[in-house]
Amino acid sequence: MSEVVLSPEQLVGLLAEPERRRVVAAMILGDVVLEDIARSSGLRVRDTAAALARLQDSGLVEVGSDGSFALIEAHFKAAAVAAAPVAGSTEHDDAPEGLRHVLETAVRDGKLVRWPTKRSKKLVVLDYLAQMFEPGQHYSEREVNAILRGFDNDTATTRRYLVDEGFLDRSDGQYWRSGGSV
Repeated sequence: MSEVVLSPEQLVGLLAEPERRRVVAAMILGDVVLEDIARSSGLRVRDTAAALARLQDSGLVEVGSDGSFALIEAHFKAAAVAAAPVAGSTEHDDAPEGLRHVLETAVRDGKLVRWPTKRSKKLVVLDYLAQMFEPGQHYSEREVNAILRGFDNDTATTRRYLVDEGFLDRSDGQYWRSGGSV
């Protein structure tokens, strides 16, 4: 299956139907089996299955090899980052003076303009990116890509930089934040 990245508009469109919102809510609360999701959402199993099929087609939900359903929650954060209002030159005003110039040169409107050539400046951009990941939370590669896609289309390179420089760690197909400022 190809990499799916949901725009804020697509995500809102998916959640416009009350049945799909109820299914997503049940999954957020921890249900992963069709019957449990149906029970928690108050929907019939048939209606729950239809909502799950639509959510799966969109890439918001995945089905595991054991038949369980998993909500790809990284789409919510990626959509929020993509929809965040941009204040032009004030985008990095909260960054310390020395870092602000690096970020203003490399990142505009939340997107990578270019990677700095100096390693020290590249580390500033990677630290900025690391803030998109919650400490202690594990992410699948697909979730990491969904978050990074809002920043740079070359998610493989960006992900590799984050791992190589110690901002993310990886094991058994899972990623987690292991560095960066707080």
